[in-house]
Amino acid sequence: MFEQLREDVRVVFDRDPAARSTLEILTAYPGLHAVMFHRLSHWLWNAGAKWLARLLSHIGRWLTGIEIHPGAVIGRRFFIDHGMGVVIGETAVIGDDCTLYHGVTLGGTSWQKGKRHPTLENDVVVGAGAKVLGPIVIGRGARIGSNAVVLREVPPQGTVVGVPGRLIAHKDETGDTEHREKMATKMGFDAYGATADAPDPVAHAINCMLDHVHVIESRMQRMCEALRELGYEPGDEDFPELGSCEIISTADELRKIQLGEGDKTG
Repeated sequence: MFEQLREDVRVVFDRDPAARSTLEILTAYPGLHAVMFHRLSHWLWNAGAKWLARLLSHIGRWLTGIEIHPGAVIGRRFFIDHGMGVVIGETAVIGDDCTLYHGVTLGGTSWQKGKRHPTLENDVVVGAGAKVLGPIVIGRGARIGSNAVVLREVPPQGTVVGVPGRLIAHKDETGDTEHREKMATKMGFDAYGATADAPDPVAHAINCMLDHVHVIESRMQRMCEALRELGYEPGDEDFPELGSCEIISTADELRKIQLGEGDKTG
């Protein structure tokens, strides 16, 4: 029991950069409190003390704002960030290393008895306000975007956004992106959010730029190798830090520069 609690605390440190101390996590993290209430109420539920289990889960909901039915099955290293408004139904099954944000509902679409809530396989992340409804399976490593409404199964490593939820990327379809990550790291660029699974024209443009730079660098390396064979040793120059470059932050500033209305005081 105490080992599981230590594991739950380590998970908070791993997934929430705002966590500062173990004392803070134990006393001021409702997501952790909700999981602790559920562990006990689930044990009571399986032991046949269903009324007591429901009463304990009700107290946990009152204290944390998170409603987890004691019949739900939850794996290890489960993390609820912020947590207010999270609802997890009776027949929901959650695997290991899953993360839910506030306002998430794992609900049912039927009043019939039996399996009526979703199953989340290992390493699934569900964004704030998302609704995952029905006895569907969310594959391993899948990502559910904020405020999405998911009514169909999601394949492993898939990404779903929108209402109704639509699959916008799958690991088998995105191709090799390793060179993008390496190039972004080399340039000092944080590629967070600039991935092929985001339906964002800016992200798409950045990905195209990284692909283009990758091709140019590959050709330059071949040219340098040819020059070395001829006896010339080209120098290796470091990339400049992107943080030192001045960025035009708004369209209005860009428009002023194009019209010659920029700052002329210098």
